[in-house]
Amino acid sequence: MNEIATHIPLYLAPMAGITDKPFRLLCKKMGADVVITEMISTRGIYYDDEKTRRLLETQESERPIGVQLFGNQPEIFAHAANKIDCLPFDFININMGCPTPKIVKNGDGCALMKVPELASRIIEYTVKHSGKPVGVKIRKGWDENSVNAVEFAKMAEKSGAFQIIVHGRTREQFYSGRADWHIIKEVKQAVAVPVIGNGDVFSPQDARSMLERTGCDGIMIGRGALGNPWIFREVGYFLRNGVMLPPPDENEKLETILLHLDSAVNFYGERLGVLEMRKHIGWYLKGLPRSASLKRAVQEEKDAGKIKQMLTAFFASLKNMQ
Repeated sequence: MNEIATHIPLYLAPMAGITDKPFRLLCKKMGADVVITEMISTRGIYYDDEKTRRLLETQESERPIGVQLFGNQPEIFAHAANKIDCLPFDFININMGCPTPKIVKNGDGCALMKVPELASRIIEYTVKHSGKPVGVKIRKGWDENSVNAVEFAKMAEKSGAFQIIVHGRTREQFYSGRADWHIIKEVKQAVAVPVIGNGDVFSPQDARSMLERTGCDGIMIGRGALGNPWIFREVGYFLRNGVMLPPPDENEKLETILLHLDSAVNFYGERLGVLEMRKHIGWYLKGLPRSASLKRAVQEEKDAGKIKQMLTAFFASLKNMQ
C-alpha cells in the first residue's frame, strides 16, 4: 500500500468562487501536488472579458496547474484553447460535471453528459487547437436513470482526453448523499488514461479507502479542504507512512488564516479581499468553541486590520481556555 501511495498525486478540486489564486497558493504550500483554476468561461476568453482575464492569473509556484474551461460550443473552445496556449498552464480540464442550474441550463457543465456527440466534438476541437494536454471532469451521470460515466469516459479517451476526473455523484444529487466510488473503479477499469477520483474525501482515512477501493491514479479533494488546507499535508503523510500527523495547533491555524487574508487583500484589494475571505474565515472557525459571535462580527467588518485583531484575540482566548 505505502509503496503505491508514494506515487499518488493529490489534486485541489476546481471550485467556483473558492479556488482562486490565494487559495491555490495556500493549498500548494500545504502539500497539494496539482491545482486547477475555478471554472472559466470559454465565451469570456473569446470576448476578452476583464473578469475572465483576472481568473486566468497564475504564477510559477502554482505549477503544475490546470485551467478549467466550460462552455458548449466546439469552435469557441478551439478559440479559447488557442488563445491561452501562451499562458503558463500545464493542462486544460474541460468541465463536464458542474451541477449548478445556471450552468446546466445553458447546456454547459454536466448537461454535456446528456449529449456525448457534442461533448466529443468539444474535446476533439480543444485537443486539436491546444498545445497542452486536455482532460475532462465528469460525474456519474445526469441522474440514476442515466448513469453513463463509463461510456462517456471511453468516448472522452477516444476523442483525445489525456485524463479523466470522476466525481461519484449524479447531477441530480448535487453534493447530497454519498459519492459512489464504485463508478470511479468502473471508469478506471474501462480506460487506459489516468483516472482521478473525486467525492467525499474529508480525511486521510477516506483518501486511503478511495485508493484501495477504486485503484484510481490520483485523489481530488474539494470540500474537504474548505477551512482545512492542512488536509493535503495530512493525507500525503498518511499515504506515505501510514501514520496520522497531529492537527494544526491554534498558533498555526491563526498564522494560516492571517496569511490567507493577506494574500487575498494583496490580490483583490482590501474591499474585495475581505469580502472573499468572509466565507473562508467562517470555514476556518467551524467547530471552534464560542466562535459564533466572531463569525458574525467578521461578516460585518470591512477593515482587514480589525479582522486580524479580532482573530488574534479569539485564538489567544482559546489558548487561555486550555
